[in-house]
Amino acid sequence: MALNFAFAGNVKKPEPWYRCHVKPWYQADATNRCIYPSGDSIKPILMINIDAAKPKLAVQDFTISSALMNNRRRFFGGLLFVAAFIGTSCGSQVVSDSKAEVQKSDTPVANAEVPAKPALDTAAYDRIMKTISNGDTTGLWPPKAPYPLPGAVLPFNRIIAYYGNLFSTRMGILGELPKAQMLNKLKGEVAKWQRADTSIPVIPALHYIAVTAQGSPGKDGKHRLRMPFHQIDTIVNWAKEIDALVFIDIQVGLSNVQTEVPQFEKYLQMPQVHFGIDPEFSMKGGGRPGSRIGTFSEQDINATIDYLAGLVRKHNLPPKILVVHRFTQGMVTGYNKIKKTPEVQVVMDMDGWGNKTLKRSTWLRYIYREPVMFAGFKLFYKNDTKTGQEQLYSPEELIRFTPQPMYIQYQ
Repeated sequence: MALNFAFAGNVKKPEPWYRCHVKPWYQADATNRCIYPSGDSIKPILMINIDAAKPKLAVQDFTISSALMNNRRRFFGGLLFVAAFIGTSCGSQVVSDSKAEVQKSDTPVANAEVPAKPALDTAAYDRIMKTISNGDTTGLWPPKAPYPLPGAVLPFNRIIAYYGNLFSTRMGILGELPKAQMLNKLKGEVAKWQRADTSIPVIPALHYIAVTAQGSPGKDGKHRLRMPFHQIDTIVNWAKEIDALVFIDIQVGLSNVQTEVPQFEKYLQMPQVHFGIDPEFSMKGGGRPGSRIGTFSEQDINATIDYLAGLVRKHNLPPKILVVHRFTQGMVTGYNKIKKTPEVQVVMDMDGWGNKTLKRSTWLRYIYREPVMFAGFKLFYKNDTKTGQEQLYSPEELIRFTPQPMYIQYQ
């Protein structure tokens, strides 16, 4: 027998007597079904609403299929078990929702509890956000946004990412160098950033282009090519070796985010896997990628945010990071209408190449003046240094920017 439980209040959740899928209470709705091994079901949900001051059990209306009537004793026995737990629970620790372990029998598990996630340290969050704003007095930074869910990567860490594709030595350092050399070089960059700012932990990431824009239309005329999943599996395994995050990036061509993002759901269910979208190759109105610079509107970005936020809620994940590349005004429209949610942390990544003067000018125009949530900065080992190696910004220089970039990508 299986039930869905939903909790609210400062309590520890029990290990449910039945197999159950825990969801936040605000996710309970009539579309959810509690499935028995026989295939029968009840609906919508048994919902437990715990008020910290006056604990009570509230059972939503539900119907039981006729085949389940013979199980009514077990069913109401389950209610009594839960009610007994509420009457005896007095814990004060805040616990985030998490998926319960599936039990292989209907036998109660004594004193079993779902492990708690640490609550978000809002004081530390506010302090770090103020620090990385480098004393900005314009009111632009830090931007106003809701606190993220517990387990958020930003701003508690700075991310150093290597970007590229395994089929190409020209798309970035990830793919240009052999694996061992690439990972060692990435670890070296992480160490440089950590020395430059010891106050924030620095973590590595592999940022993989999983959908690449194409000059030819392809069979479906979309001017994009999806990479085989075994390549993404390779990146995920490499990342595990150095305890790195993974970013999956898409260049949609004549396709769209609504079509492309769900292709990677099985990876985005992993807590360490995040996402990136590249407006440069979004060819609204037609045309060949590379013939002009593409664009994403706030609707495109919000559709991606909605999808990621839905996965976070469905699978009880920590917040996802969404990287949006940008180096022109037209690449992102409606920046001030981009959604800010606890489930998704948006990074606007300054993606242009050139000398320091050009790159700082681009930063001021499109990142500093149009804040969303967090800022990123892209460094090109080759294109930034065409006029001299000194034109590659150092960690010490970039942490003096307002705001400080919290996501740094090397190509």
